[in-house]
Amino acid sequence: MRRSVLMAVTITSFMTPFTLSSVNVALPLIAFQLKANTTEMNWIATSFLISSAIFLIPFGRLADIRGRRMLFITGTAIFSLASLFAAFSLTPEMLIAFRFLQGIGGAMIFSTGIAMLTSAFPQEERGKVLGINTAAVYTGLSAGPFIGGMLTSNFGWKSVFLVTFIAGVFALAVSVRKIKTEWAEAKGEGFDYAGSLLYGMTILFFTLGASERHGLYMLLLSLFSFIAFFVWERRQVYPVIDLKLFTSNLPFALSNLSALLNYSATFALTYLLSVYLQLVRNLDPGRTGTILVAQPVVMALLSPLAGWLSDRIEPRYVASLGMLLNALGLFMFSGITEKTAVTTLVLYLAVMGTGFALFSSPNTNAVMSSVERRFYGIASATLSTMRVVGQTMSMVIVMLVFSSTIGTAMVSSIDPMDLMNAMGIAFSIFSGLCTVGIFTSLFRGNIRQ
Repeated sequence: MRRSVLMAVTITSFMTPFTLSSVNVALPLIAFQLKANTTEMNWIATSFLISSAIFLIPFGRLADIRGRRMLFITGTAIFSLASLFAAFSLTPEMLIAFRFLQGIGGAMIFSTGIAMLTSAFPQEERGKVLGINTAAVYTGLSAGPFIGGMLTSNFGWKSVFLVTFIAGVFALAVSVRKIKTEWAEAKGEGFDYAGSLLYGMTILFFTLGASERHGLYMLLLSLFSFIAFFVWERRQVYPVIDLKLFTSNLPFALSNLSALLNYSATFALTYLLSVYLQLVRNLDPGRTGTILVAQPVVMALLSPLAGWLSDRIEPRYVASLGMLLNALGLFMFSGITEKTAVTTLVLYLAVMGTGFALFSSPNTNAVMSSVERRFYGIASATLSTMRVVGQTMSMVIVMLVFSSTIGTAMVSSIDPMDLMNAMGIAFSIFSGLCTVGIFTSLFRGNIRQ
């Protein structure tokens, strides 16, 4: 049974990042053919992340109550159908809407996958299994730029979504046939609908406010929603988020904060380099994908080793080294020019790949090993939320930098020098975030007594 769970979760762990990274490579062509401006292009990438961030925590709690298998299968079906609909989008607005729906399905997958693995495997095998799962994520990231670039060059951007649909159907068939056990350790407990609504409003208002130069009202609404959510949750018998996990569990709190900082700093790298290689260096999507594959290939190769190390060494030491390498890599990217050699870019990507591999699976191991079994679903969803919120914030930072330096120009008319200036500012910000993350990772404390 364990192998079946690992197989099904691994397939979906490959599928969702594959979609993210392949769409990033296709975005310049999508924007050109759908006549999108820079703001709409950014929202095509970001809408998936926003909906995932809104629904991850509520779905994680619902999975603990109703069953992780049920939610996992439902999410795979929604994700697959949304991919099919996205392939037939005629306007930027349609594609943004279907990407939002994709994110809802992705939230169901993200919030249950790691929890299912943690439930099915004993603690002494957890690091290894999580390393394999992380390797699947990065293999998806690896295949995304290369396969997505080739598909876009030869068959158009719609083929990226159609391939994702086919992979989703396959993952759904494996899930239905192979996974028979249901996990619901919190069965019978209540579900906090009001808290889920306030949580979703906080995420939505914050993202909308932070992505606009004049989004003060949205940010204030987000603050009020967060305060109301915090007060409400402290009074609930069955809260959507048990705040004690953060206030009385330092390894859990700082491990999640480290994940948030890491993803906020690293996610937009592929997006920025894809735009840079195609709009500044005039490379086609296929060549672009071939270059970008360097980072996730290194991640995929080293993640199982990093997971193995975290079973034997305190995860905070391994993860902190990874964060340090990421800060260094992002600092190097802040200095690239329109003439930087491709081999130099590949070297920088390899540094980033090594850093992220050393950080991710040990940090995941630290999060899941710091809570009781009945909190596995919410812990998995919380960690996934940190990832998705971090990815969203990474894109929000790019959107703010772009709007300040480039404006809302059509993608086909962007000045390359303006783009280079925007990239330098964004990479500098990201390097600073990773530097802060070194200390939150290092000072989280030990998970082994």
